[in-house]
Amino acid sequence: MNIAIYGYGNLGKGVYAAAKNAKDASIVGIFTRRSPESVKVPEGVAVYSANDLPAFRDKIDVLLVCGGSATDLPVLTPALAEDFNVVDSFDTHAKIPEHFDNVNKAAVKSGHIALISAGWDPGLFSLARVYASAVLPDCKDYTFWGRGISQGHSDAIRRIEGVLDARQYTVPIEEAMQAVKEGKEPTLSTREKHKRECYVVAEEGADLDRIEKEIKTMPNYFADYDTTVTFISAEELKKNHAGMPHGGSVLCTGKTGLNGENQHFIGYTLALDSNPEFTASVLLAYARAVNKMYKRGITGAKTVLDIAPSDLSPLSEEELRAHYL
Repeated sequence: MNIAIYGYGNLGKGVYAAAKNAKDASIVGIFTRRSPESVKVPEGVAVYSANDLPAFRDKIDVLLVCGGSATDLPVLTPALAEDFNVVDSFDTHAKIPEHFDNVNKAAVKSGHIALISAGWDPGLFSLARVYASAVLPDCKDYTFWGRGISQGHSDAIRRIEGVLDARQYTVPIEEAMQAVKEGKEPTLSTREKHKRECYVVAEEGADLDRIEKEIKTMPNYFADYDTTVTFISAEELKKNHAGMPHGGSVLCTGKTGLNGENQHFIGYTLALDSNPEFTASVLLAYARAVNKMYKRGITGAKTVLDIAPSDLSPLSEEELRAHYL
């Protein structure tokens, strides 16, 4: 498949690496809203202005949209779905239905496929929750994230006036996780499951109190959590927070038997050295599925819940049955 990358931040760089390691993907180019000359890429990679995209309609099988969920993807994905099959990593859970509807209108009208919210949560964790609830109808599922850096939340902080750079760590509350693992099936509020730690580099002379308040009251991101904001220098951020680790767990408990006498536990865990590189690898797998489905005449918006596992793999159905079933 011929893919293109829209946006070349951490996620876009991860997509490039994933595509170079895939035997079935060829990179048409990287498209940017910045000046193409200012984008540093590996030698031999073509970089184009985003304005040049219309000229590539017949050359790109799937366009991977590597923007932020706060302001980029709600605008970019529906617009790009008018001309291309697209995949994005929109991760604002509360706004997924709205985003899906907006993207679906564009994709249905243009006859393309637009797969939204690919990644690990939403994404692979979404599948874990659905599989568990399908097998154990009365199951209680709990999702814990971190400790790790959230790209979307860090991006949301960086968009605040007066912020030069930021890293946001999502931190699971250990006592809550242990209660779930012990089968206690606790009722946990958002605040009781996680806390958020923000490390922020502010412009010289910026109003730190205003920035901290904007972070802590930001809906869908920080308002529902115990959040700490620590202002640090750019040097300290580079020294202590340069990596992009993340991960988490989906933990599910449920019962079977006529009287619910047997307890069951299902756990799915990820530990990631590089959040953007792993997310990018998921995007590429779903781009592969989109390409296969488009060739079968399927159109419209999709999520990971609509995709057959076999469409994600570069292997044939025969190979999958022989080695993975």
